[in-house]
Amino acid sequence: MIDQHCHSSSILVTASPEAAFEIMADPLKQGQWAWGSLNRREVEPGIFVGTSVFDGKETWVRLHPNRANLTIDYETGRSRETIRFRNAARILPGPVLNHGERTAVITLMTWRFADQSEAAWNQVSAVHEAEMFLIKGLLER
Repeated sequence: MIDQHCHSSSILVTASPEAAFEIMADPLKQGQWAWGSLNRREVEPGIFVGTSVFDGKETWVRLHPNRANLTIDYETGRSRETIRFRNAARILPGPVLNHGERTAVITLMTWRFADQSEAAWNQVSAVHEAEMFLIKGLLER
């Protein structure tokens, strides 16, 4: 079944789960790999803004990391007033999936808004696939 409501992308990295969590949970580090919100800066405590490489517009972001579970919920929007939940990430220690020590699997999930066009949905899905390789590169350098 092709899931029309949620897209997920995963990648195996040669890095500790803790290092993977840090790059996914740090709003400024995320600004190095999230094409929808690059060059991020903090505008008030816990609220960040970056620039989309696609349209040059600002994307506002708030993160909710859970270190104990190695999960992060991401809220995004085109303004402070429109920030809402959209994405989530989970990091699994590699050995949980029979991979080696000091590895992790990073999964990024995004959910489709009911009013999102097919073209916009395809774009965000493809972008998240590509971002996985950026994250891997940042962790394994």
